Amino acid sequence: MGQMNIYTDIFQAIQAAERIVITSHRSPDGDSIGSSLGFYHFLKKLGKQVVICHSDPAPEFLNWLDGYNQIHFHDVEKELVEKEIANCDLFFSLDYNAPDRMGKLLDPILRSVTAKKILIDHHPQPDETFYDLMLSDTSVGSTSELIFQLIEASGNLNLVNEQIGTPLYLGILTDTGSFRFPSVRPETHDILAKLLRAGVVHFKVHERVFDTNTIDRLKLRGYAISEKMEMIPNMPIALISLTEEELNRFHYEKGDTEGLVNVILSVQGMQVAAFFAEKDGAVKISFRSK
Repeated sequence: MGQMNIYTDIFQAIQAAERIVITSHRSPDGDSIGSSLGFYHFLKKLGKQVVICHSDPAPEFLNWLDGYNQIHFHDVEKELVEKEIANCDLFFSLDYNAPDRMGKLLDPILRSVTAKKILIDHHPQPDETFYDLMLSDTSVGSTSELIFQLIEASGNLNLVNEQIGTPLYLGILTDTGSFRFPSVRPETHDILAKLLRAGVVHFKVHERVFDTNTIDRLKLRGYAISEKMEMIPNMPIALISLTEEELNRFHYEKGDTEGLVNVILSVQGMQVAAFFAEKDGAVKISFRSK
C-alpha cells in the first residue's frame, strides 16, 4: 500500500467515525503527550467526538500543555477509561507498536476492542495482527511528525494553529533530542517552519521543558553523574543505575531522570549508553546508541 493511500484510508476512517479514542504508551514522554494532544485538537476542529485515554500521568514538565487536563488516566479513572475504550468505534495507538506497551492492566482491555484500530508510530516491529490500518515509519524521528504529515496530506494544513502546533512541536523537539539525532531530516525542518508560521512560539516550549529544574532534581542528576556512572573497560559503553533508596533520598518525582541516558551518550567516544532505575519492585531500563 502506498504512503498516500494510507493517509487517505486513515482520514476516511476519521470522517466515518462517531466516537474516537486516542491512546499512547505507558510512562508518557514528550512525543506521546505531544502527538496525542496535537491530534486531539485537530480532531476536535473537525467536529469529532474524541477522548484521550492514557495509562498514567506525565511528568510535571509536560502537564502545562493546552488540553492536558482533558486526558483520562487508567491509573486514576479505571472504569471511565475502560468504558471509553470499549464504546469507541475508532481506536488510535500513537507512539507505541503493540497493546502491551500500554501496560499489563490495559493489554487485555485493548485486545478485546472491536472498533477499527489504527496505528500511527515510528518504532520497529509493529504488531501487524492487531491493527486494521498502520502508518508505521521508522525513518521518522517522532510520531508527532507523522501526525503533522497526516494533517497535511488530508488537505487540512489550514486548520493547524498554535493549539495544534505547540504539542506537535514539543513531540518533535523531545524525540529528536532537540533536533540532534540522525532521524532529523530536511522534511523535519520543513515541518518546524510550518509550525512556527502557524503560531507556535518555539522558545516558550523550550523554556517549559528544559528550564523547570528543582533543586532536588539537579542534586539527583549531579549524584547520578558523579557517583553512579560506570564505564565498561576497553569498550565504548557506559551506564548509570539508581536504586529506589537513592531516588527517594533525592525526593524523586516523575521525570527527574528524563534524559540522563543521553548525558551518558554525550561522553566523548561513547557509543552505547544504558540507564537503570529501580522503582516499585521493578527496574526500568533505557538504552541509547550511536
